[in-house]
Amino acid sequence: MQRILPLIAAQARPRLIGEPIEAFADEVRTALAAQPDSRLVVFPELHLFGDSDPDRQRAEKLHEAAEPLDGPRVRALRALAADLGIWLVPGSVCERGPEGQLFNTQLVLSPEGDLAGYYRKVFPWRPYEPYDPGDRFATVDLAGVGRVGLNICYDAWFPEVSRHLAWMGAEVIINVVKTTTPDRKQELVLAKANAIVNQVFVVSVNCAGPTGMGRSIIVDPEGNTIAEAPDAEPVLLAAEMDLSAVEHVRTHGTENASRPWSQFQEGDAALELPLYQGRINPGAWSPQSFNS
Repeated sequence: MQRILPLIAAQARPRLIGEPIEAFADEVRTALAAQPDSRLVVFPELHLFGDSDPDRQRAEKLHEAAEPLDGPRVRALRALAADLGIWLVPGSVCERGPEGQLFNTQLVLSPEGDLAGYYRKVFPWRPYEPYDPGDRFATVDLAGVGRVGLNICYDAWFPEVSRHLAWMGAEVIINVVKTTTPDRKQELVLAKANAIVNQVFVVSVNCAGPTGMGRSIIVDPEGNTIAEAPDAEPVLLAAEMDLSAVEHVRTHGTENASRPWSQFQEGDAALELPLYQGRINPGAWSPQSFNS
């Protein structure tokens, strides 16, 4: 059975810190006017936290802008998602943690206006980013469609993140990005590689120039490009992803050949993983969605 997820990945220029949410709301409405059937709209990492003042310390400004997840910024974003009746990923926000931490936190807001899920970036880009690291992975169920996994920019460089999201049942990994450096070309390789080895869709949406390198990309579970921005100009990437393709690829194999989630057989010994002081347990290897 098809499970279609029409989405917009908005390769957009960052909005300035402190800019009214109403300006962002207009941006979302403009995107929906171009693709009115979309159920999910995704913006880049820290989209609401652009900085035009190089004379002040960036970390200081981010700390000043941070709010808890029950603060007025998230409440306004929840109301926007409800008003438009969409799933909304407004990129990530600066979250003030319960003990004063500064988290880079990705949000998923539901069509009913709920904070359906959030993810604190586990791998901030050190030594350049001031954020405290999160301590857990996160998935969100989009009712009637499927499960998405969340990660932010540099997380894509750590295969453990995508592997765990897929194991937790994610059929789509939403990778929000603010890459300003030339290694965006390597990130395109990682988007395809993470899709292939985990047999999931990957949506990697970067910010536009002149801040970011652009080149946002949407990849299917076999590593094929569904949509890609050719450069750093602002653009809306639209796609209709049939999430049933994940089950098909995992059942029949990538290119009808490789089935990594079905590698182990009954009776296989556990594989020790000294790096993690853990192990691969063959009996618990397959993703949750695959088992179900």
